[in-house]
Amino acid sequence: MLLRIFNDKISLGRAAAEQAATAIRRAISERGRARIVAATGASQFEFLEALTRAPGIDWNKVEAFHLDEYVGLPATHPASFRKFLQERLAQKTGIASFHFIAGDAPDLSVVIREVGKELTAAPIDVAFIGIGENGHIAFNDPPADLSTEDPYIVVNLDEPCRRQQTGEG
Repeated sequence: MLLRIFNDKISLGRAAAEQAATAIRRAISERGRARIVAATGASQFEFLEALTRAPGIDWNKVEAFHLDEYVGLPATHPASFRKFLQERLAQKTGIASFHFIAGDAPDLSVVIREVGKELTAAPIDVAFIGIGENGHIAFNDPPADLSTEDPYIVVNLDEPCRRQQTGEG
């Protein structure tokens, strides 16, 4: 395992964005497109800012997937992860093929099934994620259901995760 230590979150964000940009460019060069998964959260601020300014990425050849969303929250809500990704990634890059999770859809099971089908249609080249304070990734709080093969599931957040989400705004 390679462990890199940075003096600040800006340097860390830039280094992570450089690695991600390299992976995206390589996928486009080798297969004509790149498939990415994007998460949200405070850990993504500096990273996404640097990634959206990275040179040499043909964003029209990038297909993006939204990692997680709150159930019942419209995209206009300040805490919406869709809003976060639209403002910080999709609008800045012009990614045309972005599979957002509509957490406020009348039938969430349809959304989960459709986005999950698209996600599993081909390999993902790179995922941009963070690890929550309690070890969660995309609301898969410890102990997560590691036996499921569904790409998206609805989870009930435990109290530590709810506190973290509130703390992050």
